[in-house]
Amino acid sequence: MPDLESPADFTGEPDGFERLWTPHRMVYIQGERPDPDAGDGCPFCAAPGKGDEEGLVVHRGEHCYVVMNLFPYNPGHVLVCPYRHVPLYVDLTDEETSEFTLLTKQAVRALEAASAPMGFNLGMNQGAVAGAGVAAHLHQHVVPRWGGDSNFLPIVARTKALPMLLEDVRARLAEHWPA
Repeated sequence: MPDLESPADFTGEPDGFERLWTPHRMVYIQGERPDPDAGDGCPFCAAPGKGDEEGLVVHRGEHCYVVMNLFPYNPGHVLVCPYRHVPLYVDLTDEETSEFTLLTKQAVRALEAASAPMGFNLGMNQGAVAGAGVAAHLHQHVVPRWGGDSNFLPIVARTKALPMLLEDVRARLAEHWPA
């Protein structure tokens, strides 16, 4: 067995945290970002111009729409987006805000009917420093959660096990969308 270095041999004060080193995340952090301008360079401006299946659009409202996340944390991870290219929640009109909220609630209901999750993560990351991958176009994440849905694979193997294809999840959610 090889000799292991003691953490006490390194600089710094112990703080009680264990560290999971994930240097592979730098590819994402330093990678190319979608164009901040509206139009074809923005994935949330482009998606509604495609057919529902091609654009992975689950539901279309008057001011906002719901689309599958191309890089889902879990099966059924959807994004609620305004059609208008705005970066911040406070930039929405009252009508957009109302529909944005309604579609978030409907997404939860559709996911409950389609896949019976045990919980949800709902959230918006506003600005690149807050973690928004597409900071220029507001979007809210609706992520279904199940007990035990997180495991060692993303850290150790850089792999996320997703048991359904995006197209199949989109069809199932569209079928269960509240009337």
